[in-house]
Amino acid sequence: MGELFRSEEMTLAQLFLQSEAAYCCVSELGEIGMVQFRDLNPDVNVFQRKFVNELSDPLPPPADLLYISPQATFEKLENELKEINTNQEALKKNFLELTELKHILRRTQQFFDEVSFMAHVQPENQSHIFVAGVIGRERIPTFERMLWRVCRGNVFLRQAEIEDPLEDPTTSDQVHKSVFIIFFQGDQLKNRVKKICEGFRATLYPCPETPQERKEMLAGVNARIEDLQMVLNQTEDHRQRVLQAAAKTVRVWFIKVRKMKAIYHTLNLCNIDVTQKCLIAEVWCPISDMDSIQFALRRGTEKSGSTVPSILNRMQTKQTPPTYNKTNKFTSGFQNIVDAYGIGSYREINPAPYTIITFPFLFAVMFGDLGHGVLMTCAALYLVLRESRLMAQKNDNEMFSMVFAGRYIILLMGIFSIYTGIIYNDCFSKSLNVFGSGWSVRPMFDSRVGGNWTVLQLDPAIDGVFKGPYPIGIDPIWNIATNKLTFLNSFKMKMSVVLGVIHMLFGVTLSLFNHLYFQKPLNIYLGFIPEIVFMASLFGYLVILVFYKWVAYDAQTSRDAPSLLIAFINMFLFNYNDPSNRALYSGQMVIQSLLVVIALACVPCMLIVKTLVLRRQYLCSGGANRLVLPHSLCDAHEFNFADVAVHQAIHTIEYCLGCISNTASYLRLWALSLAHAQLSEVLWSMVMHIGLSSRSFILLSIVFFFFSVLTVAILLIMEGLSAFLHALRLHWVEFQNKFYSGQGFKFLPFTFESILDGKPED
Repeated sequence: MGELFRSEEMTLAQLFLQSEAAYCCVSELGEIGMVQFRDLNPDVNVFQRKFVNELSDPLPPPADLLYISPQATFEKLENELKEINTNQEALKKNFLELTELKHILRRTQQFFDEVSFMAHVQPENQSHIFVAGVIGRERIPTFERMLWRVCRGNVFLRQAEIEDPLEDPTTSDQVHKSVFIIFFQGDQLKNRVKKICEGFRATLYPCPETPQERKEMLAGVNARIEDLQMVLNQTEDHRQRVLQAAAKTVRVWFIKVRKMKAIYHTLNLCNIDVTQKCLIAEVWCPISDMDSIQFALRRGTEKSGSTVPSILNRMQTKQTPPTYNKTNKFTSGFQNIVDAYGIGSYREINPAPYTIITFPFLFAVMFGDLGHGVLMTCAALYLVLRESRLMAQKNDNEMFSMVFAGRYIILLMGIFSIYTGIIYNDCFSKSLNVFGSGWSVRPMFDSRVGGNWTVLQLDPAIDGVFKGPYPIGIDPIWNIATNKLTFLNSFKMKMSVVLGVIHMLFGVTLSLFNHLYFQKPLNIYLGFIPEIVFMASLFGYLVILVFYKWVAYDAQTSRDAPSLLIAFINMFLFNYNDPSNRALYSGQMVIQSLLVVIALACVPCMLIVKTLVLRRQYLCSGGANRLVLPHSLCDAHEFNFADVAVHQAIHTIEYCLGCISNTASYLRLWALSLAHAQLSEVLWSMVMHIGLSSRSFILLSIVFFFFSVLTVAILLIMEGLSAFLHALRLHWVEFQNKFYSGQGFKFLPFTFESILDGKPED
């Protein structure tokens, strides 16, 4: 249980891994994620390390039969897809040629039917008097002019557009083409025409001269096109099946490749002995997990088939270990709040367990509203109850990811806000009269018993008005009283001071456990004790006065009660002759003077005495003992009196002035609570009140819609974020600086968790 309040105890260990088992052992260590590898080659360039070639072409060692590389599968898939694509391209090319030939046969028949003078054009005993082909539609005008000029008008050209676009088998683009037929006489013109067609990239096709032959060829072409279309469809289906099968395992392949890359990158951090048969690594690991690490190494050795076991030896070192706080999905959000201030020093008190309670509570003090708390709790419950499904969706929205990561923080903030809303008796700026008010306002308007009020200003001094306290929280009648703000301001201001002083005293008390653990008695006698006495003598006494005044004065004598603020100021000024502010109790002057003297005496103890004692200890030990120095100076090579004196002076001044400023800082609890209540009341009176005052259901619905949107946008999101930031400041500055140095560095284990979650690589 003690590890919950401190970071894990860490040790530096040395790993001896056989070369053939290193890959498997590091892989097993990555699966459990319990070791942080140190770079033993800091001066070696990344391109000169042992496994740089494996990083560019990750292949497992031959003995690793259980870590099969996907490269063989990739090559097989690549060859299969290349073959499919090559065949498909050839089929598409053939299909394009047949399609073009089909259009040529159809169009040439139309040409011959239209040109009835064909018999006159064709001389006897002369064949090949025409050529037919296909050309790009955009080249037709230029093609026609070139034929006319080169052949000097001795050709006859007919062309017709192909309505449907054709697919280019190479680029898969849609192209528009036209069919043409050229009539000429003589071989010389024939050669010229063919060269021109070749130059314009026109495709020529054989075309029979008789209609019967063209008809038979067209039928054969159509049959071949149908067969080819069937083969193309089957080829496409086969390629889709291959790609779909690959798509199902592509994530697994990516994970395998990224794991291999991470493993080889980690192996590059290791040293290699002179025999090239053993890798030496140094790791930080929790002492409590040593058995799990040993078991993982044995698993890796067995999987690699090696007969030599891996060795894990603990090392003695003076280096500061990393800080490792074990968390789960509930505590991780609160630990992140603490770590954002600074990673805790090794084995110092961890504020996160206390933050689980104090953070949402201080938030709720500023945000306290029953209705708003219920809405916030419902939103957080949705995220908590559906967390598995939402995590599986892997939403990349940064804002949603941040809110989802803090779902348990929001849940506790909502629950605590419900509690403080009940205490404030505030629900959407309205009070709930569940148990009945303890006030009877009738006598306040009856002049016979001393009441002459014209407005509802609650005064418990009038007989018969106050019958007893409300069972829980503030009486609902205060919501309609004209002196509501006066009462609530006094209540919340005193409550803020009480909570703030208790919170700071608790923080100072936690520093005692740090001093005891690190065995620093001097810090206890000349650090903790003066600090706790200084704060308790002044501000602890102020808290006692608050409770004493609540108890000592009732409704009848409250008018004569002295002001605590004036009394506290007079306490520092030793002014006890103020006729406007009488004493709270007998002997107040002696007690307060004694407390001020004690508090002032604590200052030189922290400022001067501790520094002199440190110097005396150094001189008595011959300059060898440096264990009693402050934490920030414990690594110094020699005792420097000036540095220690300046450091102690800064700490003392910061603490003494901080007690005053930090106590005043907690008044933000009162200010934010008042602001939230006033905004809620303004929103109700200026928006919702209009809809409730009307008799139109449509107007009420519209007004309720705007009221809901403004409530969520302003009171839940903006005010909630404001209260969150102020609670964060109270923990970082006012609470944690009393005991938490935050000068450590985080434990970053080698793990595959980010790879399995699909997060991008660092």
